[in-house]
Amino acid sequence: MNILEEAKRVLEIELDALIRTKNLLDEGFVQAVELIYRSRGKVIITGMGKSGLIGRKIAATLSSTGTLSVFLHPAEGMHGDLGIVSADDVIIAVSKGGEGDEILGILPSIKKIGAKIISLVGDRNSSLAKASDIVIDASVEKEACPINLAPTASTTVVLVLGDALAAVLLKMRGFKPTDFALYHPGGQLGKQLLLKVRDIMHSGKESPVSYEDTLIKDALIEMTSKSMGGVNIVNREHKLVGIITDGDLRRAIQQHKNILELQAKDVMTKTPITITGEVMAIEALKLMENRSSQIMVLPVVDEANTVVGILRLHDLVRCGL
Repeated sequence: MNILEEAKRVLEIELDALIRTKNLLDEGFVQAVELIYRSRGKVIITGMGKSGLIGRKIAATLSSTGTLSVFLHPAEGMHGDLGIVSADDVIIAVSKGGEGDEILGILPSIKKIGAKIISLVGDRNSSLAKASDIVIDASVEKEACPINLAPTASTTVVLVLGDALAAVLLKMRGFKPTDFALYHPGGQLGKQLLLKVRDIMHSGKESPVSYEDTLIKDALIEMTSKSMGGVNIVNREHKLVGIITDGDLRRAIQQHKNILELQAKDVMTKTPITITGEVMAIEALKLMENRSSQIMVLPVVDEANTVVGILRLHDLVRCGL
């Protein structure tokens, strides 16, 4: 057997199935989208076996793009889990043949509750299709499986139809990247759009601060004890007047014979670049990385230039920005 040729055969069958599905799309898909969009309840996906696994993915995609959705295992539904169904909900039943006992077994209760039923089904003449309010044709001419039995092309078609439903509804709802980020706080996009400097900075007892007239040895102790790679230097009103970093200390050692006799103001970088806590963390990262000499630590101040914390490049990188 030529492995690559066999793999290409599988892909060709599934691509052909998708093209066929595209051409079969009709008013049923439009009605399904409009029903879900107008619904005051949630979308409940149900399916058995491979159809159920695809149904779980569709439910997850809908939920992450602005359409509240959950998955209901039909067998569990027959033993009490139908309690999650309300009259305002929309059921999407996924099945290749449309004759599975589990799905057909929960339909009478769903109809009595009053929820509408959309079927993603491979047979428009099946019992499931006939019991549905709206039917979306998910039929395939053949599976990609060499013996035409394992769900392959059929599950791909249902998966893509689910993506199409989610994408159209996303657009109708005016779903924005910031909305997506809200539902994905752990992802890179979520962090870029949600995390602010105040969420990452070190403040309070973690923030190293010394007065400008402090002896450099004491400022160095403060800097070392907090392990931030720098120490913010302030006046008696706690306004920022400078910062001392590892680089400042190295330069001072080269320029002065007895550095320990100096005060913090003699060594610090005056009027350093600062940032406020309300700035997005990704903007802080750009600021620190795009300088001709990369900034490793950044003083965080408020509108009155009062020190509120310190931000390390290391913290931004560690967050996955």
